[in-house]
Amino acid sequence: MPQLPAAEIRRAVRIALDEDLTSGDVTTRALFAGRTPGRATIIAQQDLVVAGVAAAVQTFLAVDASLIVTLLCKEGDLLASGQSLMRIEGDGRSILMAERVALNFLQHLSGIATLTKRFCDAVKDYPATILDTRKTIPGLRVLEKWAVTLGGGQNHRRSLRDGILIKDNHLALLKAQKKGIREACRQAHKRASDNLTVIVEVESLADVRQALAGKADVILLDNMSTRMVRQAVALIKGRALVEVSGGITLNNVQEMAAAGPDFISIGALTHSAPAATLSLELEPLARIERKRR
Repeated sequence: MPQLPAAEIRRAVRIALDEDLTSGDVTTRALFAGRTPGRATIIAQQDLVVAGVAAAVQTFLAVDASLIVTLLCKEGDLLASGQSLMRIEGDGRSILMAERVALNFLQHLSGIATLTKRFCDAVKDYPATILDTRKTIPGLRVLEKWAVTLGGGQNHRRSLRDGILIKDNHLALLKAQKKGIREACRQAHKRASDNLTVIVEVESLADVRQALAGKADVILLDNMSTRMVRQAVALIKGRALVEVSGGITLNNVQEMAAAGPDFISIGALTHSAPAATLSLELEPLARIERKRR
């Protein structure tokens, strides 16, 4: 599991707070004239894989460095509904100002990690690896792809420099040069640096044959039925790695894994993961002190 760069967290937090606190919190300012001590607890309202703890902590401390944050879990932990993630103590006004942004990070990233784990669990009896894609929210790619790894998945390309992926629109443009899949793969191998993988997207068994002739490293079977995937895997016979993508859901991913691919790439891990349900419960410290007595 890769470490999430601290600089990336700070950047994301800064942008998020600039959006939410551009002119301050007029509601909190109108209701509270001075410091109002409080303690907040963030609680899971569903079973989930935790992701975004560091971003949430940075959010609270960026709003008010005097806040005391106590962690009750760590990134990647499996929590049951009702378990607590962290406590925050200090000026209640600061907690209110940071609340939404901190929860946004936790809910979004935990949602990605949780969905990824569901896909990984579904194919655990097969050798197929679950991959993400570049279908990410602009500005949050590093955090989102990191959340995928917390759920047990692996990252595909992080950017356009991380591998050669010849897609249908590349091939459409190459038609003007009278080049097909085989020629595209050969050209990519010739012009690319030696350590770059050449992946080509195909839609038929005829395309698979061309990809094999072009010596593609990975043949991406796009939107194929499980029957066609089995046929393609049999045709490829280990001469290239096999990736499947397009229309993969929790309902069909196990059947797709059983068809024999090496990788299953799923855009929904990042672009459609439902936010995890979390809540922040805040109470004044005076009430807490009375409870202790």
